[in-house]
Amino acid sequence: MSESDGMDDVLDGGLRQSLMIASRIAETLARRRQESQRQQEHQDAQTAHEARARLGAERSAAHAALAPVEKAQWWDKAQPQDIATAHAVAEGWKDHDPTALAASERIRREVLTRYGIDTHDVGTDAAYLESGIQTAATEKARQDELDRSQEVTRKAAAEHGKAMQLLAAARAEELRAQAATLAPEMERHQVPAEYLANAELAQALQTAHTAKTPNALEAADATVQERLFLIGKDGINGPDLDQLRKETTANINGAGDSHFQDPAFVKAAKDMHEAKLLAEGGFKGSERTSLEERYERAEKELFARMEGLGRKIENRVTGNDSSRLKDQALKAESTSAADYGSAEHHEKFAQSLATTGANETQIRGRLAAARSEGTHPSAAVTMGKGAAKARKSRTGAAAGSERGKNGLTR
Repeated sequence: MSESDGMDDVLDGGLRQSLMIASRIAETLARRRQESQRQQEHQDAQTAHEARARLGAERSAAHAALAPVEKAQWWDKAQPQDIATAHAVAEGWKDHDPTALAASERIRREVLTRYGIDTHDVGTDAAYLESGIQTAATEKARQDELDRSQEVTRKAAAEHGKAMQLLAAARAEELRAQAATLAPEMERHQVPAEYLANAELAQALQTAHTAKTPNALEAADATVQERLFLIGKDGINGPDLDQLRKETTANINGAGDSHFQDPAFVKAAKDMHEAKLLAEGGFKGSERTSLEERYERAEKELFARMEGLGRKIENRVTGNDSSRLKDQALKAESTSAADYGSAEHHEKFAQSLATTGANETQIRGRLAAARSEGTHPSAAVTMGKGAAKARKSRTGAAAGSERGKNGLTR
């Protein structure tokens, strides 16, 4: 064996050792990189979890603030400030939460019937809504009402926060009392106390609590299990409006954003969403109503609401519905800005409202709101805004001609 052969062995051994060292270094760097990546992913997940928790808490507080709106007794005793607070909460959440959307529609009906003020004209200005209600209710002098409105505006932010806290505390106390009553059923089904914030689950537990026969108890227990499953999927507050909008527009041909301004349409979309989740979870429904029937009923309701909206738009375009009466009032309001606010203008406006069939309360409320507003409506609408663009969507009978995709398996 030559000397060169021995040198080759040395060099070959050194090369192998160098390669092994380099490999270990590479493995160490890879492990550090993976650990850093895992730490970053954990941090991102923690941040997202905290954000969801905050949003859930805010949504629960909004539900607590809006819960009294559905009770007739509350409206009989509610002060203008209470109504304005509830209106502000509903307007802030109605584009994201079905409960807030339904509450917004209830507030609009009650305020229009009781005070003759349309909250669609007020928007999100809670102070202005309170001022209009107070004007219609007390018929105070115009200057006193303006002073009071200015004072309310300055205190609105602080009062709103205080009212939200009080309403949330009252709701929490109500839930504690309800938990004490339903304790046996909650223990039997292992229901956490915070789940009582879900109205459907609370109702199912109450039904089980008052069941008189084994069959009634079995049916109530089945409903409780369904609700617990849905809470596991959608959370205590249920699906938000964005989730329902995305799912429904993807599965129902012709469904668009405009349909989700209708609380009945949103309810049907929620019913169909829940029926689909329950079917995927292996539930069968009840003896009286299967999940397939619940899904079909919700689907039919969606198509009916879409067709109804299509007819309404068509009738409005052709001038064949009651909206012409509203157009007459709007025409009276569109008199020149030079005459706006004069006694003659208000007299003509009252006469035009009377011809549309408005009652005395509604006329007084609209006049009070008009006197409190110094800016001509056309200027108020166009100030700081660009031209609105029409959104094309399929509505009417054509929308119901196709069945939605991804429905329940027949």
